[in-house]
Amino acid sequence: MTDIPRPRRSALYLPASNDRAIAKARTIDCDVVILDLEDSVAPEAKETARAQAVTALAVGDFGERELVVRINALDTEWAAADLAALAEAPPHAILLPKVNTAADLAACAQRLPEGAALWAMIETPTALLALPQIAAAPRLAALVMGINDLAKDMGMHPGSDRLPFQPFLATTVAAARAHGLAALDGVFNGIDDPEGLAAECAQGRRFGFDGKTLIHPSQVAPCNAAFSPNAADIAEAEAIRDAFALPEHRGKGAIRLHGRMVERLHLAQAMRVLAIARQ
Repeated sequence: MTDIPRPRRSALYLPASNDRAIAKARTIDCDVVILDLEDSVAPEAKETARAQAVTALAVGDFGERELVVRINALDTEWAAADLAALAEAPPHAILLPKVNTAADLAACAQRLPEGAALWAMIETPTALLALPQIAAAPRLAALVMGINDLAKDMGMHPGSDRLPFQPFLATTVAAARAHGLAALDGVFNGIDDPEGLAAECAQGRRFGFDGKTLIHPSQVAPCNAAFSPNAADIAEAEAIRDAFALPEHRGKGAIRLHGRMVERLHLAQAMRVLAIARQ
């Protein structure tokens, strides 16, 4: 069976300039903490944010959470210093914003801290056109949707159903799966709109995303629930597993279960669901 990657249901952005937010992240039940040096940090606070991110990584104490740092874009005055500083205390991954081509990732990969993976923000029209090449980049581990920047650059009005974005959501997941990468959906801006968040999480899961990036701790619990197998998912997976284990079904490529045909590919999906549920 294919190895099950670590859970990435919820990836919470935190401005690294806010030391209280970093401290609180150690108590939040998110799967991924993204210490942000980019959009959420004002220019005059960039150096402070960088220093606090390095200190947080050196201190650790984040439990099982995956630690990612979003650096500034390569064409800014801060990117080189970001990468140099993170060599002192490497995170699990570095998230590169404003990726346009695979060449951007190659340039960043040459300066990655030892042991750190590379994640790419898909947030420009150029990146959408270069997805096959971007997804094939060395050391890349994840694609992350940047919905807000895409909306701005493309002049789109997503609406609650994100209809204009749906082709891009599906294409990003396809590119990720073709190269064994994780795929994370973009943020939901409505902090006080739990119904909207739930709907967008459900949509992201239908599209096949592993999880979603978030902007507020209150979004973590519903996001974790949305991207976890529920009781019905687990019961169905167990039924498929148990059916194929019956002596009369061993060696069969397809069987009848609960009035429908179930194939070996469904067994593989069922075993993945159960492995994720155990995690």
